[in-house]
Amino acid sequence: MIELSYESGTLVATGASSGLPEPFVWDGRTRQWRAPAGAYREVVLKLRESGAAHADRAAAFDRVALESRVAMEPRPYQREALAAWGREGLRGVVVLPTGAGKTAVAVSAIEKVGRSTLVVVPTLALLKQWYSVLSDAFGGSVTVGLLGGGYHEITPITVTTYDSAYIHAERYGDRFALAVYDEVHHLPAPKNAIIPKMLLAPYSLGLTATPERPDGGHDLLPELAGRVVYRRSPEDLAGTYLAPFELVRMPIELTAQERFDYAQAEAVYRDFLEKHRLPMRSPEDWQRFIMVASTSHSGGREALLAARRRREIREGAMRKGVTLEALLRQHWEDRCIVFTKSVEEVYALSRRFLIPGITYETPARERKEILDRFREGRYRAIIASDVLNEGVDVPDANVAIILAGSASQREYVQRLGRILRPKDGKQAILYELVTAATGEEAASRRRRESFKGATA
Repeated sequence: MIELSYESGTLVATGASSGLPEPFVWDGRTRQWRAPAGAYREVVLKLRESGAAHADRAAAFDRVALESRVAMEPRPYQREALAAWGREGLRGVVVLPTGAGKTAVAVSAIEKVGRSTLVVVPTLALLKQWYSVLSDAFGGSVTVGLLGGGYHEITPITVTTYDSAYIHAERYGDRFALAVYDEVHHLPAPKNAIIPKMLLAPYSLGLTATPERPDGGHDLLPELAGRVVYRRSPEDLAGTYLAPFELVRMPIELTAQERFDYAQAEAVYRDFLEKHRLPMRSPEDWQRFIMVASTSHSGGREALLAARRRREIREGAMRKGVTLEALLRQHWEDRCIVFTKSVEEVYALSRRFLIPGITYETPARERKEILDRFREGRYRAIIASDVLNEGVDVPDANVAIILAGSASQREYVQRLGRILRPKDGKQAILYELVTAATGEEAASRRRRESFKGATA
């Protein structure tokens, strides 16, 4: 009889009369057949299909009597998402816009599976949000545990961060039948991708507004969490379940001096790329440029400075500031979020317009105070870098102004999502300020093309 057991993130099989097929490999150190713990579902199904006698001593998860205290009826698209996930054997990725209730889908999925669940999130802010939601939903049935942020509580429903899951998965990987990956686009990152391989969890649910990654890592999602089983775009839900929205692209012309300075920096930068035959079509190409320029004795330092100068000119164009001032005056009664790319620009604009700014350097207490005052209406506008792309609930925000960003579709959709949470009479507007005749035009075009392709 084959006996399965769990050991430090792996599945061990003993008692086989002959060799075992993949994914098992022979471990000569311990003289055992061993496979990644993530292969548990595949292995058990094959053993059952073959009729082979086996004893499962790997899984330490049990059924949990769960009854959600949330009385709200699921929306039609949420029921469709759950049904699609069920048809795939309770494994797969659900893609819904920010504000469409991905968390509600997860609560229903956890209740449906009725077994111990690990919820994995990217930030401590989301750790607290999920803890609150799950405690409200299941607090009458089980205690919700936290793993990360100074907590170490393993319960039938546990919320953790990707960082903490990476550290502790091999220790607790046999405890959970269902793994819920919030913002699942983080999962294919090299370190995070190890997590599902160390978990037995036969069931998995990935949640995101945008699964696509610039590095192509989304191609790994079917293996890590399951394929995309359901998808809805902001356009699909706008006006009914999300606020109706308008996208406004505003070209910004450089001044004569800015055009001259930009052309000079562009010439130095392009000359270096051509000299070293460096293409520039992906984030990997940019990293290669940094590496080559950093180690080159012939123009490398000048090329790096020129690349930085190009960015500073297009992101800090004088007329962008003038246009931003006009938009803030126009929307003085609205709740505005201004997005820019660099921390320096956040601080500069914060001082210029006396708008509270949030960056990764902002202390947690100060950040909470700013967001609370924004929600209360005491602040009518805030400015932020990438830190507000995920995990922030600001339902009253209805205007987003993008001063600078990447060509990433995910970032574009995340920033749009910050203003789409529904409210009576709400009309959301996203302004995109694009510096003409610079690399921002191509980045904006790629954002919009990928956004349209994902919503087609």
